[in-house]
Amino acid sequence: MTGTLLAAYRTMRTIRVFEERVHAEFAAGDIPGFVHLYAGEEASAAGVCRHLDGRDTIAGTHRGHGHGIAKGVDPKAVMAEIYGRTTGSCHGKGGSMHIADLAKGMLGANGVLGGGPPLICGTALAAKQRGTGGVGVAFFGDGAGNQGITLEALDLASAWNLPALFVAENNADAEATSSTWSVASDTIADRAAGLGVPSVIVDGYDFFAVTEAAGEAIERARDGGGPTLLEVKFTRYFGHFEGTQQGYRAADVAYAREHLDCLKRFRERVVENGELSAASLDQVDAEVAALVDEAVAEARAAPKPTRADLETDVYVSY
Repeated sequence: MTGTLLAAYRTMRTIRVFEERVHAEFAAGDIPGFVHLYAGEEASAAGVCRHLDGRDTIAGTHRGHGHGIAKGVDPKAVMAEIYGRTTGSCHGKGGSMHIADLAKGMLGANGVLGGGPPLICGTALAAKQRGTGGVGVAFFGDGAGNQGITLEALDLASAWNLPALFVAENNADAEATSSTWSVASDTIADRAAGLGVPSVIVDGYDFFAVTEAAGEAIERARDGGGPTLLEVKFTRYFGHFEGTQQGYRAADVAYAREHLDCLKRFRERVVENGELSAASLDQVDAEVAALVDEAVAEARAAPKPTRADLETDVYVSY
C-alpha cells in the first residue's frame, strides 16, 4: 500500500509542478500556441488512472497534460510536444491540445468539446468484442457536458452496455460562465439517470474519494456491468487558457488553494495516519522538481519539425 500511495502522490505532484512550470514558460514567451492548464484537478486524473492498465484507453480534453501524465505518458515527451519539438509525443505536430500516445492508451487530448466520449465508445466496443477486459475512459469538462455528442455517446454506451467510464470534471465555470445560471440541472450526474446509467458525485479535492468511486465503476465495467458517469467537482487554479483574466473567480481560487488543495489534503492524511513519512514525500517533491527541470532543458534543446516532416504521420498503412 505504501508504494501505491507514494506512486499516486508522485503522479499528482508531477502534474502540479509540470503545469506550474508550463505556466511560467508560457508567460516568458517560450511556448507556442494555446495552453490550458490542469493544476488543481490532479486528484481526478490520478484517482481514475491508478485503476487502469495496458488494456485500457483514455481520451482527454484540451486540458489534457494531466490526463496523459496520469496514464503513463512520459512527462518529457509531453513537455517537448508543448514546445513543438520532434522529441514530443506527437513529434511536435500536435502541441498542448493534442497530446497523444497510443502505446500508453492515451487517445489524445482534444480541442473539440465533447470530442473524447465518442472515441472511447469505439475502444470500449473493441474491448468488449475481443474480450480483453479493457475499459474506455473519457474525461470531459462541465462545458462539454452540455454538448449533444457527449450525451449521445453516453446513450450509445448504455444501449450497447459498453465497458466505459465518463468522467465529468466540473469546475463550475466551463470557459468563463457560471453554471449556476447557464445550466438548468444542478448536476451533470443527474443527466445519466434518463439514459439508465448509474452516476456518482465525488469531491474532486479528495484523492481517496475519487479513487474509491472510480475503482468501483471500473471494476463494474470490467465485469460486464456497463458504463458509469462520475462527476468530479473542484476548482481549476488557472484561467480557461493562459493569458485570460480571471478576476471574477480569484477569491474562489485562493480559497481552494489554501483550504481544499488535493495535494495538501493527501499529504496531511497519509502523514497523520502514519502511512507515509513527510521525508518520503519531500524526496518525491525533489525528484519531481528535477524531472521537470530536465524536461524543460531537453525540450528547449530538441529540434523543431522541418518542411520534410510535413507529410509524415498523415496516413496510416493497414
